[in-house]
Amino acid sequence: MDKKTHSKREHELLQRATAALPQGTLGNLSYDRIIKKGKGSHIWDESGNKYIDYLLGSGPMIVGHSHPEVNAAVQEQIDMGTTFFATNEKSILLAEEIINAVPCAEKVRYCSTGSEATLYAMRAARAFRARDKILKFEGGFHGMNDYALMSMAPKRLYDFPRSEPDSPGIPQSLQSEVLIAPFNDIDVTAEIIKRHHDEIGGVIVEPFQRLIPPKPGFLEGLRTVTEEYEIPLIFDEIVTGFRFSYGGAQEYYGVTPDICTLGKAVAGGFPLTAVAGKTELMDHFDSNKVSPDSYLTQIGTLSGNPIAAVAGLTTLRILKREGTYKQLFTTGQKVMTGLQNILDAAEIPAQVIGEPVLFDVFFTNKPVSDYRTSLHGDTDMLNTFNGLLLKEGVFKGTTKYYFSSEHSSQDVDDTLKAFERAIAALNGLY
Repeated sequence: MDKKTHSKREHELLQRATAALPQGTLGNLSYDRIIKKGKGSHIWDESGNKYIDYLLGSGPMIVGHSHPEVNAAVQEQIDMGTTFFATNEKSILLAEEIINAVPCAEKVRYCSTGSEATLYAMRAARAFRARDKILKFEGGFHGMNDYALMSMAPKRLYDFPRSEPDSPGIPQSLQSEVLIAPFNDIDVTAEIIKRHHDEIGGVIVEPFQRLIPPKPGFLEGLRTVTEEYEIPLIFDEIVTGFRFSYGGAQEYYGVTPDICTLGKAVAGGFPLTAVAGKTELMDHFDSNKVSPDSYLTQIGTLSGNPIAAVAGLTTLRILKREGTYKQLFTTGQKVMTGLQNILDAAEIPAQVIGEPVLFDVFFTNKPVSDYRTSLHGDTDMLNTFNGLLLKEGVFKGTTKYYFSSEHSSQDVDDTLKAFERAIAALNGLY
């Protein structure tokens, strides 16, 4: 079926979505596609069109859609109950596995979304430190809570460390509570921390910021300066946890924070995230370990629910199998290198940036190392390219190619052919 067209049913669903949902979407993607099903490395829309899926639900489907082992484990648990608002065996087992895998993890507290997890990680750091301010990095994405939506995608580019709210509805008073530093610039960051160290409750960072790898020494320098002033360092590993390695980006890059957030891959596509960290910080979630004034109440109806926990346990068991990460990186490297080679052959000024398991193209020949330099990329050209790929049967998000253990060599070959056709069309448009 021509991927440019919709069936009558999909067209009707798109119209109904417009009537029922703001912008006719869930707020995530603006593609005019209604997804019906997923299996392995592929998804199908309501018109029957098949796509190689590099969005993977924005990352959680790291072992592919509808993995039979995950499905079987979930179905078994469904027959025993879906949620209890009480401690259950599966949540304990998953916490133990996280502690065994993640370098900074000594205790675990569950949430349901990444926005919750980063909010509670920052709150725990402030409770431990008894200071109010948070330092984050310009362009860093930490979910949708108010603290996270400060200079995530700023338009005014204030001088550091002044922050800029990204959304209406955020109290103006919060602007003074969030300090902003440039990712990959340890000198400026260290100076801000030195100047404000007695006000800072915690520093939060994506160790791999969106698509930008850390420069050699940046994370190490950040760890050193936060340790010097005894400021908790938070790694937001919602994206990188169990993706860059079984121990996440902190294992991959060899830098251990005090506390981290985990999500996406950790629950195999079900709603569960986690805050994991050193005991002295995590004790603030324990009313028996800290004073009443230091106790951090955290309640969530679905936090640690057994369905998500057993899905996570099964997903992690699959990821632990010998050769899984080697396959993920090998597959990603072939696509990453192939995309760059095709762009170079077409003489399009562009660079593929990221790690083999998570990357995208920036349509610029200027260096990209932080949020401000990332603005050199031609987003209109990227959006056009994404649209051309969609017509070729390659489904991805606005940015990022995610990879699963189910992507095959045939998927790679088909993707590279789609790149060739889409880039040829792109060359004709620009």
